[in-house]
Amino acid sequence: MKTNTLQQLLAALPDTPEVESSIDLAQVAITGITKDSRAVTPGTLFVAYRGVENDLHRFIPDAIARGAAGIVCEDAHWRAADTGRIPCIVTPNGRQAFAHLCAAWHNYPSRDLVVVGVTGTDGKTTTSNLIYHILRAAGLQAGMISTVNAVIGERVLDTGLHTTTPDADDVQRYLAEMRDAHLTHCVLEVTSHGLAQYRVDSVDFDIAVITNITHEHLDLHGTREAYRAAKAMLFEMAGRARGKGQLKPANILNADDEFSFEYLRAIPVARQLIYSARADTEATVRATHVAHTPAGLLVTLATPQGEMTLESALIGDFNVSNILAAVSAALALEIPREAIQAGVAAMRGVPGRMERISLGQPFTAVVDFAHTPNALEQVLRALRPLTAGRLIVVFGCAGERDRLKRPMMGRAAGQHADVIVLTAEDPRRESLDEIIDQIAAGIDNPSAQVLRVPDRGEAIRTACALAQAGDIVVACGKGHEQSMCFGTTETPWDDREAMRRVLRELGF
Repeated sequence: MKTNTLQQLLAALPDTPEVESSIDLAQVAITGITKDSRAVTPGTLFVAYRGVENDLHRFIPDAIARGAAGIVCEDAHWRAADTGRIPCIVTPNGRQAFAHLCAAWHNYPSRDLVVVGVTGTDGKTTTSNLIYHILRAAGLQAGMISTVNAVIGERVLDTGLHTTTPDADDVQRYLAEMRDAHLTHCVLEVTSHGLAQYRVDSVDFDIAVITNITHEHLDLHGTREAYRAAKAMLFEMAGRARGKGQLKPANILNADDEFSFEYLRAIPVARQLIYSARADTEATVRATHVAHTPAGLLVTLATPQGEMTLESALIGDFNVSNILAAVSAALALEIPREAIQAGVAAMRGVPGRMERISLGQPFTAVVDFAHTPNALEQVLRALRPLTAGRLIVVFGCAGERDRLKRPMMGRAAGQHADVIVLTAEDPRRESLDEIIDQIAAGIDNPSAQVLRVPDRGEAIRTACALAQAGDIVVACGKGHEQSMCFGTTETPWDDREAMRRVLRELGF
């Protein structure tokens, strides 16, 4: 059984902790680390902090009863508590402490990997997958941790019900498994929640990539500026990185994203690569010609390696930007041109991202994860030229999340869709009718047909039943996700399966 001493682990903390114990911490053997008291077994170090919905301090007695060997917490009250033989360590930031302790427990696996971090509001998963495919095309042993799954060698692991960066213990465990499997590179998709909640603290990032920063997650961050500052944490981490071998850390920036570009450009780092979808910029990597074809995209780039032409099965101008971001990261890693071309061509798509569902119906059915105003607008703009008939969109907005975006989503749909079906998307404990009201308030196109169908399955059925030859039906907001939250209960749900079921019931 693997063990560390408590003294060894505490040396990893970024702040000097306060210790309430007469016990020699060098003699306390730790056999595991957890923030879930139900997972405590004798020898476990239990970490408590004030969470978004739960204060984990209230589970300290349960952890002690189950045999915890030590407690790390934020509340100094527990220093004076009667914990018997259990050392109690107080730290100002329990989440951050948890991340550093998990990294130390696994002997800092990211130090043995070249780690590419990808963040942004929209396009993170697609960009991460593009980079992963480029690395594999270059013959590198690469893994990936995305909001869809973790890929370690031939294993593909589910990373959770809703799309966010896994918790710090899972991140460090995945990285350790990659290192132990002799992988050399990892692509890590990083959300603002993951950054703000310290889930990737103590990850040694070599390359930081931004897609864009648009309106999202103000329920957590409060303002767009605070949201941007959370994203910037990734670039600050890369800026502090020491580099590995001859590789110097690099930040990959989007010159077309006005809200993030100058802000992130000011962060010190050894190297910066800048990309742009505009040909008339001085970006390091820029698109000089883009052709939208029945097969996808044909993109010509100007790069430090000279002109480069790429073929991709992806569609839409937003994916041109994702390709540029991935190519820039590959160039920072000195990947050859041929591998970049092969990797981009090999990436056929991401589950739940512009995924076509076809059972022989005369109209096109698509499922996409678009759940922000910008993503919804970009998806509809990409589908509009492909629509011979009507563009029909099904979507909602999540409950207990950013309320300000709801009318913005309605406005985006009204500008580009002919038929809008408003429905549920993880309403949680909010009134679904009120959420739909707030979305509908933003629809300012009187010619658009607006339907309210709260049941998501019935909403998809309504949209498909309306569709005729030449129409496109797109269900947005859930993508690959496998559940929907009503109240506090996660109910099994998959938009793709729901679409297939409806199409079969309609006789296709």
